[in-house]
Amino acid sequence: MGIEALKVRQEVIQTPEGEALGCSYQWPEGQYCAIHTDRGILGCGIYDCRIASHFKMAVAICRGTPERPLREPEDLLAAKIAEVSQAAADLGIQPGMSGLEALKCFFENSPTGDS
Repeated sequence: MGIEALKVRQEVIQTPEGEALGCSYQWPEGQYCAIHTDRGILGCGIYDCRIASHFKMAVAICRGTPERPLREPEDLLAAKIAEVSQAAADLGIQPGMSGLEALKCFFENSPTGDS
């Protein structure tokens, strides 16, 4: 098996809150995905909020299940936030919110003022 088994996607995606950078990486045994904004990351369970807090990064993670895996960045929009870094909590992001609600917090707190 070589790199031809990998599926990679990285592109600007339109969300109801604005443009963000969506990415996904898939291989025969797994996958991960994220939505990047200028304030932080909405990602799947591969991200570690404890480490993100150490580096003062705003990270909010959702966790998929075998029945509902998180494969593409758009899958994160309806998923529930499971954990947040301290910087994400400071932006108002809380566990239990939807990914879309978390994105709204990222965009409302954008340093560029865009929303």
